[in-house]
Amino acid sequence: MNQTIIHPTATVDPRAQIGEHTRIWHWTQIREDVRIGSESIIGKGCYFDAGVSVGNRVKIQSNVSVFRGVSIEDGVFVGPHVCFTNDKTPRAINPDGTLKGIDDWTVTPTLVRYGASIGANATIVCGVTIGRFAMVAAGAVVTRNVPDYGLVMGNPARLVGYVCPCGVRLPGGPVTTGEERTCPACGRVTLVGSNT
Repeated sequence: MNQTIIHPTATVDPRAQIGEHTRIWHWTQIREDVRIGSESIIGKGCYFDAGVSVGNRVKIQSNVSVFRGVSIEDGVFVGPHVCFTNDKTPRAINPDGTLKGIDDWTVTPTLVRYGASIGANATIVCGVTIGRFAMVAAGAVVTRNVPDYGLVMGNPARLVGYVCPCGVRLPGGPVTTGEERTCPACGRVTLVGSNT
């Protein structure tokens, strides 16, 4: 591939920045001040709220919602129908009954670190950091930070173990101090538990 591809049905605000060799597919909306890096793939029907940041070589599958305040680093995988939230106390109206406006709430930021993967239909509640090469299982509801290489699943998501950067689950369960684990597939040794 030698060019950026934006499908004719996608809506990309002229103030958004799209990197080279990135592909944006059908019915996706990218709002003002969004930054998407190079060599990324954005699936069908995604929504990117104003000011969202997406790195290089990111794969975002169909029907993902990425709301204001979310930052996604390089090499992240986001499965279909994932939803990132950005408001800890959502309301449509103020206590006096007036409709909430842009100045009536506070964005709570979320960070997805390098190489992390988020499974289909996961919900990422705002204010968390998902660590480097962490893996969020399909359908999980993430309400707290996920450590580097951490494998979380469930509602609310719980740490059940660790994964290798190649994606294979490492032997053993969660630990609270640093411990080396060897991948049964690729043989890589990974230090886990040092930032749990």
